Amino acid sequence: MNRPLVWVAIAGTIVFAALTGYRLTTIGARPEKMAAPVTAPGLSVFELTLKDLNGKTQNLAQWRGKVLIVNYWATWCHPCREEMPGFSRLQDKYRDKGIQFVGISIDTVDKIIEFQKTTPVNYPLLIGDISIMESSAKLGNTRQALPFTAVFDREGRLSATKLGRLSEPELEGQLKELISR
Repeated sequence: MNRPLVWVAIAGTIVFAALTGYRLTTIGARPEKMAAPVTAPGLSVFELTLKDLNGKTQNLAQWRGKVLIVNYWATWCHPCREEMPGFSRLQDKYRDKGIQFVGISIDTVDKIIEFQKTTPVNYPLLIGDISIMESSAKLGNTRQALPFTAVFDREGRLSATKLGRLSEPELEGQLKELISR
């Protein structure tokens, strides 16, 4: 075979592999708007029981009757870190109107405590393991990616979900609508 053709074939293969790898790593990287939920039948967020940063068991059923925002996140997830200060501001602003945020992380307690030194969070942070991502899949996070946020109305029905960074104004609009119901 001709030597220049071999180099062209090799270069073409490398370019194809690089573009394919780039496409695979960017699937889901585009921000999504808050979406109407698609859930598995019979799923209840109130069935989740996880440990808090002190090792105490917390059941999400304790927030029944509130508008509940459940955010799946991790300390190594940059978009997760970006959205959390806005979530804290919204928690402060709407606490008296029956809004409750809960963060569910797949990190260790030590990593979350270290994270809170630079980014204080004023709502409960609970610890899950990788299997907790299965619960997010049942809520519509079929990509098993972070951050993922699920918003539940006062009756515990899933109202909206968002895969990717959720802006404060976007979420606030959703919360105002749920408060007025």
